[in-house]
Amino acid sequence: MRILLTGGGQGAALIAARLIGEGHQVTIVEKDTARCVELEEHLDAKIVNGSGGSVRTLEKAGIGSAEMFIAETDSDEVNLLGCMIAEARSNVRFKVARVRTHEFRHWDAVLQDLGLRVDRIIHPETTIMDRIMRVLHLPGVSDILDFADGKIKLFGMNVDADSWYAGKTVEELDAAGPPKNSMISMIFRGPEVIIPHGAQKLMAGDHLYICTTSDDIDDVLEFMGIQQKRTLRRVVVVGGKQLGIWVAQELERRGIHVKLIERDAARCQLISRILARTVVVQGDPTDQQTLEEENIKGVDAFLALTKDDAANVVASLLARRLGAHKIVALINRTNYLPIVQRLGINTAISQRLTAVDMILGFVRKSHLLSVTTFREEEAEALEFIASPGSRIVNRKLREIRMPRGAVVGAIVRDNGYVRVPRGEATVREGDRVIIFSLADTVHQIESQFLAKTGRRRLFG
Repeated sequence: MRILLTGGGQGAALIAARLIGEGHQVTIVEKDTARCVELEEHLDAKIVNGSGGSVRTLEKAGIGSAEMFIAETDSDEVNLLGCMIAEARSNVRFKVARVRTHEFRHWDAVLQDLGLRVDRIIHPETTIMDRIMRVLHLPGVSDILDFADGKIKLFGMNVDADSWYAGKTVEELDAAGPPKNSMISMIFRGPEVIIPHGAQKLMAGDHLYICTTSDDIDDVLEFMGIQQKRTLRRVVVVGGKQLGIWVAQELERRGIHVKLIERDAARCQLISRILARTVVVQGDPTDQQTLEEENIKGVDAFLALTKDDAANVVASLLARRLGAHKIVALINRTNYLPIVQRLGINTAISQRLTAVDMILGFVRKSHLLSVTTFREEEAEALEFIASPGSRIVNRKLREIRMPRGAVVGAIVRDNGYVRVPRGEATVREGDRVIIFSLADTVHQIESQFLAKTGRRRLFG
């Protein structure tokens, strides 16, 4: 597919790299000349220097022959203007726009009134806020992800040196009698990603992802020794930009005492007028004395949500030292993610990877319901509908030659059947299937099991 992408920042580059890796022909429009040179050095894409909101630039970039237009610049206005140009000057079939405004929910109606069709508006901040809220009461859980409309849950957790299962194999864990619908789907060990088998040992320092059902998740958490905090009393939010304000507002609605720390004094004044009950503090969150003065010790959750990765990491480590029970850090540089987990920061969320997942989920929508990327794009969770004639339908899982780097994690049917399957399970036509796969195995999974013909097809 010919895809025109406007914006050449780190997020856009991640999206472009993934699309190129999947065989798409990508053209990137970027206004910064120096950044264009960097993109040309690292990506097998056509790079055009210019504005994503310029008619001439988009025509030069080939908007007339593009099949998809993705607007990923750092300006909402330029992104929406680009979609308008694509609508007026091309027959592009699909348009996707990244927006950052808090008014994004109104844009669908506005664009409809204008007669401008944008197929997908991407606003990762809403997804990130939801992910944060899910794990606040679970100090030992990094994240909880939903599949099949919430019927299937995937949660991440660390293996501590004193965990009862540290040093045991997956087989030994199974023998200990876990809830029936549960499976260790992925293990992250340093730079390595493992799709485990029965003889695989769990080692201290591993980060596990466990697949289960919504009905069984509480039992699985208890089996793994995860204690839930039923009540949250105090939460500290660091960073007074849009995401920090939204999170504080949601915590206020839940009756939780919130303290928000922001460096900029003028910004603090603005935030104090927006938030009803949150205590707004002007200060440096990377300064230990500031955190001590703000009584971080024993706080239920500490959320570092500034746009500065380094500041988020430093503030989180200080909060951990001071005894915060749950720590969440917003991390955009994907190469930081493995390091952050090893430093003991419970939850690290990447705004860029969230945007990548949302866009890739749309690009692949003809055969995938959702795509979730893990850490430095080393593994994926693929959710799809089993189509008639595909190699996975009407066969027992033990009869299917799955690639070594992949495993079927769950099967869901419209009749209420929800399973984390074993080898005797059968996939039927129309089932929702979730597969966990190493990144270098994803293409093989898509070509062998998702399409009828054995060849991957997009948009018909």
